[in-house]
Amino acid sequence: MSDPDDIRATLLVLYSSRIDECRSFYTDLGLRFVAEQHGRGPRHYAATLADGTVFEIYPARPGRETGALRLGLAVTGAAVTPPLAPGHHLLSDPDGRTVDIRAT
Repeated sequence: MSDPDDIRATLLVLYSSRIDECRSFYTDLGLRFVAEQHGRGPRHYAATLADGTVFEIYPARPGRETGALRLGLAVTGAAVTPPLAPGHHLLSDPDGRTVDIRAT
């Protein structure tokens, strides 16, 4: 069995029917996305977090849409748009997912 201290997330993929709105929402939280397309796959957006985790937003298609999900992000509150006071904030992304923000 793996030691929990050796496990970390490396990839988070959201499938959204509102891909541009979601990109804008997460960009306002400080993520820096680049547009990508692998071969004949769909155009999507990817950002790399400080710990190396890759956060991607793909266009949804029937049977592949990220539904209810709660994400937690730690951000520098003064650096987001609009700025957030230090503390705990619950936001909703354009698809209605809860985003739990810990602002410093």
